[in-house]
Amino acid sequence: MLEMSPKSNLIEYKSFKYQLQDVKDPNLYRDIFDYDDVPIIAFNHRRVPVSMPEEIWITDTSFRDGQQSREPYTVKQIVDLYRLMSKLGGPYGIIRQTEFFVYSENDRKAIEECQALGLKFPEITTWIRASKEDFRLVKDLGIPETGILVSCSDYHIFKKLGKSRSEAMKMYLETVAQAFEAGVVPRCHFEDITRADFYGFVVPFVTELMKMSQDAGIPVKIRACDTMGLGVPFTEVALPRSVAGIIYGLQHYADVPSELLEWHGHNDFYKAVPNASTAWLYGASAVNCTMLGIGERCGNIPLEAMVFEYASLRGSLDGMDPTVITEIVDYYRNEIGYNIPPMTPFAGENFNVTRAGIHADGLLKDQEIYNIFNTEKILNRQPMVMVGKTSGLAGIAYWINGHYHLPEEKKIDKKDPLVEKLKEWIDTEYENGRQTTLSTDELEQKIAEYAGDRFNKR
Repeated sequence: MLEMSPKSNLIEYKSFKYQLQDVKDPNLYRDIFDYDDVPIIAFNHRRVPVSMPEEIWITDTSFRDGQQSREPYTVKQIVDLYRLMSKLGGPYGIIRQTEFFVYSENDRKAIEECQALGLKFPEITTWIRASKEDFRLVKDLGIPETGILVSCSDYHIFKKLGKSRSEAMKMYLETVAQAFEAGVVPRCHFEDITRADFYGFVVPFVTELMKMSQDAGIPVKIRACDTMGLGVPFTEVALPRSVAGIIYGLQHYADVPSELLEWHGHNDFYKAVPNASTAWLYGASAVNCTMLGIGERCGNIPLEAMVFEYASLRGSLDGMDPTVITEIVDYYRNEIGYNIPPMTPFAGENFNVTRAGIHADGLLKDQEIYNIFNTEKILNRQPMVMVGKTSGLAGIAYWINGHYHLPEEKKIDKKDPLVEKLKEWIDTEYENGRQTTLSTDELEQKIAEYAGDRFNKR
């Protein structure tokens, strides 16, 4: 059958209808996923067109998936971080939703206190077990949408659930019907989609979900979950690992509109951010993230990274306030006591710090030489230099002013006695054979020794 595609505005074949393949034995893709070897990236040289949606946005799972990898947040911490997330996302809700657990008293108290703030964005959603009681709980909390788990690879269907594909699909469809009955929008989390039989299970299942959605007049959201971080952003990669192929297939063979399609990734193979950007480029409106990428194993897609990916792809922050990223970083460090790896992009203490002496010299002459962008304007983070053999008096003064965030009227210059004393100590260190730069802890300790409590770090 030929139809005019609303996405390409071209006449296309629409005769591709995939039926559930209820296989006897699980398809574990052993030629790609040999458990005793590194997973292989296979190419099939099939390209799909870039198809960026008219509108894209970010969703968050810091208080659900992110919280599964650490000790629970307190109610106050959740409320404070939710407020900061709303400020970061801006008035147009580029950070559109964030999801919560609902099981403990603290979970529900946090939801109620966040609701009481009256913030439009991010919208509060939940994640629940597939039971009528849980759906009622969501409804009673006044939450219109919830996530439900629909594990889709044969690793999960056969090995974890002990079911056949048809049995799993029947169970999942019944769960979605329960959500409809409760008047709640279901967001189906397709766990382990990058190891799933895409045309033998995923597409037929999603096709049925879209039919149910149309009949019920209630949207069904599809979250494609790269649970093991196995997705690959390169063009011409074969399924099941092709991010572009998954997004394209869900749209063109299962009729999922962009606004109902979301990507959720993990960073096991260092591809969380490029995979998320690929999902946007090939048709998903939403990418699901956590603050600082905190999540199971190697973490989730870092929310702060996708703020900058959004701006890079759209040419505008569209109302987002990236200086709030630094506020979030300070909150994690000072209020929660979370140690952020110092080299973490946009968030780590050293992300815009220059170490090499020749680089520091260039930075002092013109920040643009060695800084990725105006980090002071965009992130409220002044570019820094590490103090070492070639820093000189000016470099030491620059480090103190930046590290302690001294306002203009309190900044010190290279003639300050403290700077001179530090220079003498540093020169002695290198005269005695030292080769490395001075660490932040060393400098703070020495400044405390020489200057007492003259400076209070942020």
